[in-house]
Amino acid sequence: MSNANLQITNHKNYQSNFILSGYTLIELLVTLTIVGLLFGFGFVNFRDFSRRQSLQGAAEKIRGDLRLAQSDALSGQKPSSGCPTLDSYGFNVTSTTSYSLYAYCTSGKQVDIKDVTLPSDISISISPSTLNPIKFKVLGQGTNIPASSTPPTATITLTQANTGSTAIITVTAGGQIQ
Repeated sequence: MSNANLQITNHKNYQSNFILSGYTLIELLVTLTIVGLLFGFGFVNFRDFSRRQSLQGAAEKIRGDLRLAQSDALSGQKPSSGCPTLDSYGFNVTSTTSYSLYAYCTSGKQVDIKDVTLPSDISISISPSTLNPIKFKVLGQGTNIPASSTPPTATITLTQANTGSTAIITVTAGGQIQ
């Protein structure tokens, strides 16, 4: 066999091996469909996880702020700006998207400690509404939640608009935060 014939034969073998070793259009489409489905499910799960974390994060922040008000009241710590005699610390839901912490003086003066605005997709409510603000009285004297009420708790509800998920925080008459 001549050198030219050998080159043509080798070239034909190379072409047929190359064509046989490639992917068909159907295989590529199936692969892309599977990858697209996996990405879609992963994105939806991540978005749901992110939303749940946002709601749980807001609930933990509120629990922390309630505990801050409670500990400041238990210790009798006065705010830095003018409150000669401290009565209590309070947690007040000021709107559906915000709340505040206050120090209440026996003179009737109210000292703002902290204002918090929740993420735009989370709303806050308190029930019964007559217990807004929740007050932690100084030196372990309890709360403004009557022990005789049924149930003897105030309930703070966080609702996430996008998912309808809720987180519930309760404060008992004795001051326990759950």
